[in-house]
Amino acid sequence: MVLLTGLGADAAQKAGPVAPKPLYRDPVYDGAADPVLVWNRAAKRWWMFYTNRRADAPGLPGVSWVHGTRIGIAICADNSVTWKYRGTANLPVGDANDTHWAPDIVFDEGIYHMFLTFVPGIHNDWSGERRIVHLTSADLVKWKNEGQLPFASDRVLDPSVLRMPDGTWRMWYNDEKAGKTIFLAESPDLKTWTDRGQAIDEKGEGPKAFQWHGSYWLIVDQWEKGLAVYRSDDARNWIKQPEALLVTPGTGPDDQVHGGHADVVVSNDRAFLFYFTHPGRRPGAPKTDTEQRRSSIQVVELQHQDNRLTCDRDRPTHIRLAPPDDGPAAVDSAVRPRPATGRK
Repeated sequence: MVLLTGLGADAAQKAGPVAPKPLYRDPVYDGAADPVLVWNRAAKRWWMFYTNRRADAPGLPGVSWVHGTRIGIAICADNSVTWKYRGTANLPVGDANDTHWAPDIVFDEGIYHMFLTFVPGIHNDWSGERRIVHLTSADLVKWKNEGQLPFASDRVLDPSVLRMPDGTWRMWYNDEKAGKTIFLAESPDLKTWTDRGQAIDEKGEGPKAFQWHGSYWLIVDQWEKGLAVYRSDDARNWIKQPEALLVTPGTGPDDQVHGGHADVVVSNDRAFLFYFTHPGRRPGAPKTDTEQRRSSIQVVELQHQDNRLTCDRDRPTHIRLAPPDDGPAAVDSAVRPRPATGRK
């Protein structure tokens, strides 16, 4: 393993164990997608929340298999490569006949804030409303519904929230009524949101905003075109890099297709991209519903050079995730130190 990765023994140990491929599969429905990671401060463990699709449930018509489930949760036992299923999130939004997709979670002043995509009902096609709902929790287990965000469109989904240096917050999300392009909203307190209009005029979904190496980055899922990468100095004016990520299929198990809807965790000076694949959509795969629908979570380390992001999904990924409160350099992508503002 050390010879393959080009790392010495000491460097390899410090970098962490090699992540398996796939990193995680949901043991109930085998449809884990749209991952987001958050550090559980009480349990001192990384938790993964993910869209929980009913990939292996028989007899479901159309796309009803991507509806009708709650958000899944997996817990990392070693803060690196070992993920175990915990169950589903008990979120007071809708009931068993409704759908939860693609949350984002940030931590602020002792409270976790979840922004959840809520789809009323179960649909055989891609119809139906999509709304973004705000929930809060002190422990990532018991949640309070703080209400629906007042966006004019009733087809909004996939929120990604990031704190700015002045203490305000920005949210990027997908507005399907505007051609599935990415929009921006701002908030002083995570409660009151003002829509700022279109941020990216290209089609895409699952935006992920983060800060790394002195720049802001926005990664957007553009389906078979891979993950588009945008860079900015102010998180408002974006420049798209020519090369997308995860376009070319990998060679590892469950990784032989393009990657989709990702999260990024910045850990010390490293950054890790957590993404999902539909491994059954590789050439020559069985055309059964289960194989075509199932999805797996993968991880790869990002590399930065000359204001570009790259990754090599076929190179073994050594991973060790530092807790965000280990020090000022070890904050994850969802938790940023707030500069002094004179406010509590």
